[in-house]
Amino acid sequence: MAFHEKEVSANAGSGEKLLAWVDSRFPLSSTIKAHLTEYYAPKNLNFWYYFGAFAIIVLALQIITGIFLVMHYKPDAEKAFQSVEYIMREVPWGWFVRYMHSTGASMFFIVVYMHMFRGMIYGSYRKPRELVWIFGCAIFLCLMAEAFFGYLLPWGQMSYWGAQVIVNLFSAIPLIGPDLSLWIRGDYVVGDATLNRFFSFHVIAIPLVLVGLVAAHIVALHEVGSNNPDGVEIKETVDSKGIPLDGIPFHPFYTVHDVMGFGIFAMIFAFVVFFAPEMSGYFLEANNFVPANPLQTPAHIAPVWYFTPFYSMLRATTSEFLLPMWIFAAVMLWMASRGASIRTKAIFGAILVILGLGFHFLDAKFWGVLVMGGSVVIFFFLPWLDNSPVKSIRYRPDFHKYIYGVFVVCFVVLGYLGIMPPSPIAEKVAQICTIFYFGFFLAMPYWSKVGTFKQVPDRVTFAAH
Repeated sequence: MAFHEKEVSANAGSGEKLLAWVDSRFPLSSTIKAHLTEYYAPKNLNFWYYFGAFAIIVLALQIITGIFLVMHYKPDAEKAFQSVEYIMREVPWGWFVRYMHSTGASMFFIVVYMHMFRGMIYGSYRKPRELVWIFGCAIFLCLMAEAFFGYLLPWGQMSYWGAQVIVNLFSAIPLIGPDLSLWIRGDYVVGDATLNRFFSFHVIAIPLVLVGLVAAHIVALHEVGSNNPDGVEIKETVDSKGIPLDGIPFHPFYTVHDVMGFGIFAMIFAFVVFFAPEMSGYFLEANNFVPANPLQTPAHIAPVWYFTPFYSMLRATTSEFLLPMWIFAAVMLWMASRGASIRTKAIFGAILVILGLGFHFLDAKFWGVLVMGGSVVIFFFLPWLDNSPVKSIRYRPDFHKYIYGVFVVCFVVLGYLGIMPPSPIAEKVAQICTIFYFGFFLAMPYWSKVGTFKQVPDRVTFAAH
């Protein structure tokens, strides 16, 4: 196909001529139109829709600060801790960059958790946005891996022993577990080989995948359009030019809107960086300011706060808890088999027998790892678990709101218990919260369609402000 230079007026300015030259070789203007100036978003987006933009900004901040940290960090077991101390004490503004990075990690999880919760209450995972949700869950998994690999790099006491505990969990997998743990560590104990491979994953491999998934997430979102608090598809009501009647261009309206929100977020972020970077040990533990010592185990080993809800489920899965888990599985399978064919019931019965044998012959540690992994992976199936006739929580029965509320409380309680030292009472509370956590998802096909639903409007509800 012949190349055609984009034509411009002879009186055009130099900027317009440059843009025409670029557009002839790269789709700059069309991309800006498709994703900004002519991408129509619902005009009733509220506070909850800030967090997607915040996540992109924090990701960029993490990459930028990470680049500057890598300039001085040494991925060597003998020098890693000293290099971090050098960054903090000797490198000009090194303490500031390091605290921005450590605070950014926690802030990233805060905005991602809020972003995911918004998607849950407004049904942003429902048709036609299933793929948008799946990309988002994959981003969440990559973010957890990125945080885990980066956690070892300071080579402090909690970094070292936290990595030791988490990697050892893989040894609970039957047959391949011990070899898998050895492969991840690169040695029989967490050491220099582990640090080097964790550094490679944290700095190169996972960020590349993360950026690619974020791009796919945004492209998929812009293909089907943004959801809104009413769960109304704005593309179904358009004018003669095909422009949604309830949509407004993302730029300049929502870009300015997000900049205003980010100003408030930046002030909170700056306050933490300058006045509470450790956040009383939740963002940076005291033990991580002590060099890693393989011969001295900390009194209490716990992951960073954003992992603790899942860590609590791991600790709650004891040998005594396996029987209630089996009963819970039996109830869920019985509910799923109601009205099913004889063949389906036979399959569910076989699954129940296999689970019973597994609970009897396999160690509780293995089931704990399975529960911990399943608590994250189950988010991927949310689009097919929700059978509600409406998307948004606004038009669902009131008891649905209480179910979501209890789910959030259980998640927070699990997070708190994961930070605290284990105790018999805490173990029982964690087990109850774990059952409700999985019950929320596994029973969703039933409770999500029960109750009196409100009438969903044909167009979005919006009040100018």
